[in-house]
Amino acid sequence: MVDIPVKGGGAIRPGKLICLLRNYVEHAEEMKSLPPDEPLFFLKPSTSIVLDGSVITIPRGVGHIHHEVELAAVIGDECKNVRGEDALSHVMGYATMIDVTARDVQAKAKKEGLPWSIAKGYDTFAPISAIAPTSDVPDPHNLKIWLKVNGAVRQNSYTSLMIHRLDEVISYSSSIMTLERGDIIATGTPKGVGPLFHSDTVEACVEGVGAVTVKVADAA
Repeated sequence: MVDIPVKGGGAIRPGKLICLLRNYVEHAEEMKSLPPDEPLFFLKPSTSIVLDGSVITIPRGVGHIHHEVELAAVIGDECKNVRGEDALSHVMGYATMIDVTARDVQAKAKKEGLPWSIAKGYDTFAPISAIAPTSDVPDPHNLKIWLKVNGAVRQNSYTSLMIHRLDEVISYSSSIMTLERGDIIATGTPKGVGPLFHSDTVEACVEGVGAVTVKVADAA
């Protein structure tokens, strides 16, 4: 596990990763799913996190991995049953994260009606940028978000298109589980997810937050 640097100094030890799914209408459509009426999320292990300049490793036996760029909010203090109007006060900063998915593993699990945590939980499957303090990000719901592979734009959207806003997500998730300092809430990905291959270079950015660049490599 790695500590995530904070812009301006310091670092934070990541906790659990709470990841929203189908939180952009057009992404739900490209995945042939309906947008959810309430926030839906899954968990990724903190051991999946790698920093800027690292490598996404394609595990042995995995045929296809996909990229999903997301705005991530980092919780600054322990909280439970948070009211929506107070939710953003528990965020200490924001980062750009790439949620990597072993798509063939996920598809097989879905077809068989099985959980698909394995598809999301491999080591290196959550590259993340340095954390920008909240003072640098006045409105997390009005940011451009994009991802490029080998210089070509794959995803290009705005956080204003999220179905469930971050304050709602924090309030909802904290009603289920206690949020702790270092927990990360990844707010879902816009349309344009796609495959990654050995030797690809991936650049992802939420403007005003920060960027993360990683290489892709087959497992040795």
